[in-house]
Amino acid sequence: MATFLYKLGRLAFRRRHFVALIWVALLTLAGVGAANAPTAGASSFSIPGTEAQKAFDLLEQRFPGMSADGATARVVFKAPGGEKMADKANKATVEKTVKALEDGSEVISVTDPFKAKAVSKNGSIAYASVKYKVSGMELKDSSKDALESAAQQARDAGLTVEVGGDALQATPETGSTEVIGIAIAAVVLVITFGSLIAAGLPLLTALIGVGIGVSTITALASALDLGTTTSTLAMMIGLAVGIDYALFIVSRYRAELAEGREREEAAGRAVGTAGSAVVFAGLTVVIALVGLSVVNIPMLTKMGVAAAGTVAIAVLIALTMIPALLGYAGRKVQPAGRKSRLLGGGRAAKKADRPNMGTRWASFVVRRPLAVLLLGVVGLGAAAVPAASLELGLPDDGSQPASTTQRRAYDLLSDGFGPGFNGPLMLVVDAKGSDDPKGAVTRVSDTVKDLKGVVSVTPATYNKPGDTAMITVIADSKPSSVKTENLVHTIRDAGDGITADTDAKVLVTGSTAMNIDFSQKLNDALIPYLALVVGLAFLLLIVVFRSVLVPLKAALGFLLSVMAALGAVVAVFQWGWLANLIGVEQTGPIMSMMPIFMVGVVFGLAMDYEVFLVTRMREAYVHGETPGQAVVTGFKHGARVVTAAAVIMIAVFSGFIGSSESMIKMIGFGLAIAVFFDAFVVRMALVPAVLALLGRKAWWLPRWLDRALPNVDVEGEGLRGLGAGARNPDGDDDRELARV
Repeated sequence: MATFLYKLGRLAFRRRHFVALIWVALLTLAGVGAANAPTAGASSFSIPGTEAQKAFDLLEQRFPGMSADGATARVVFKAPGGEKMADKANKATVEKTVKALEDGSEVISVTDPFKAKAVSKNGSIAYASVKYKVSGMELKDSSKDALESAAQQARDAGLTVEVGGDALQATPETGSTEVIGIAIAAVVLVITFGSLIAAGLPLLTALIGVGIGVSTITALASALDLGTTTSTLAMMIGLAVGIDYALFIVSRYRAELAEGREREEAAGRAVGTAGSAVVFAGLTVVIALVGLSVVNIPMLTKMGVAAAGTVAIAVLIALTMIPALLGYAGRKVQPAGRKSRLLGGGRAAKKADRPNMGTRWASFVVRRPLAVLLLGVVGLGAAAVPAASLELGLPDDGSQPASTTQRRAYDLLSDGFGPGFNGPLMLVVDAKGSDDPKGAVTRVSDTVKDLKGVVSVTPATYNKPGDTAMITVIADSKPSSVKTENLVHTIRDAGDGITADTDAKVLVTGSTAMNIDFSQKLNDALIPYLALVVGLAFLLLIVVFRSVLVPLKAALGFLLSVMAALGAVVAVFQWGWLANLIGVEQTGPIMSMMPIFMVGVVFGLAMDYEVFLVTRMREAYVHGETPGQAVVTGFKHGARVVTAAAVIMIAVFSGFIGSSESMIKMIGFGLAIAVFFDAFVVRMALVPAVLALLGRKAWWLPRWLDRALPNVDVEGEGLRGLGAGARNPDGDDDRELARV
């Protein structure tokens, strides 16, 4: 591995014009494809194998033309204080609004509140339902404008009017904090390298990689049904790992220059050693992201595969474009320990006999490993405590900020018709195999009416053949409550008995039932997914470190990190601690996909720091140092760079906290805090403490396994006899400069 990458690095350095041309061409091609691609709509949401999805598919088949996935809007009216909606003037305003809503090429139907009996018992609140042919993301601006205009006219007439549903769904905005995150990353790089040129290389390559990845996703979005969240996630992870991977190779390149090697040789050795770590770190991230496909939820699979593709591009760019750009930079990239003239260059940063911060910290941990280990474990355990109160769900209008019209419409409907009205349950009765279809449907209605927690059951709506019926059930609890979830299970249990007696199948669907099934499927898949991802990565790390205990320690440290991060997410987004600080206006259940998503992404990112830091220790140990000395040597060379990489990744992820979409905001916060815990507590404290306690046992590997495993040579042992050897520390090579 190291020898191959060494040759690749030198080739890219020599043939830099060709390498740069290839990547620029790929970026141009992806950009042109994205610019000419048709506009993608909202990604379809399906949960194969669940009852709610089966019912939804049955509706599409038995009720053709109803556009089950079309956008909906509920225009909610409230009469002024002391008045009723049935008052002459108010009724006329509502009827005028309904008529205005009917005018639109994308509108299928609009219900009149007075004809549909959609008026509250006290007569002060009413609503009109609008059904569209297309989804909320595909809805034309003219249709949205017409909806808002009709609502405003009713407001001008004196009514309180709010609009709920997904018809006014807006494209999420990331906000300016994303740019701030990249700016912080740039500052950290400048401080780390002491050079604007060296700092600019990781940023440039990361932006090119993300540009190719996101443009490709945009170009394929319509054909592959990719939603907007997919590209946002790919951008988030691609930026973070792209900067980090380039950072490690540039840092190793500068270290090789400081040892006196000429620039081409230094580039080859940097790619051969740090590049090997990049490959395996990237593989762990790709495994974790692609592994999301085991959940068998298409939306999650597409997000994972798209993000994994962006990570793969980041790895390839780090291995090829970074050495090519180093060739262009020439002497503008200084050896380690030197700064550019603009930043006070020309003098050595430190005396050779003065230990750096990483060395001092590692020496302290090696002297006090047990105390550091206990303190770190207790601290992460305390942070993980809120995770025990984790409540899962999917966001609805009730989780929107109180300032939005969707949230105000949600609250008005709850006040007028009860909390369950915002999440009605839809029963689909498939009586095609029953001898008495209408009798079976009647029995379903009567049975459900008598169940505890049911407020009302609407009359059945039949399809044309009369063998399938829809029944709407209103619960007395809010959609995201445990009580509503229990009611869904109770109805399904009762439906099993009806099926046995009448041969009519009873299926429960609707947005609330879909959310319940979605959460359940994710919970069921968490353990198999964790076993698959951690198991594969464990085997990969055994090959990298040629040790059993080091990968085991890495996996256990990851579990501590992810549990502490989930605890922080619960504390902020569910309990509301410091919520105002990051713009969380409405607390509530944690999104169902958050635990499994964090497990996948955080594990991949956690292994980045494990590979980068511990390979340096392994390299020192293989070259004859004692286990304790190897830990200190690993921190001497790697702590500064790992710290910079972690700060950059935290800054990039934190930049997405400014997103207007709650899912992106939560993911950004969760990943940022997880990287903080993993990099600065687990990898910087617990890892050296455990390795110090284990001593030589940390690198133990059974002989039979040692013989069976392939030798990937991550440490670069095979490079010892290669290359031109040492040059002067200044790296002043006239022939090299001539090539630049």
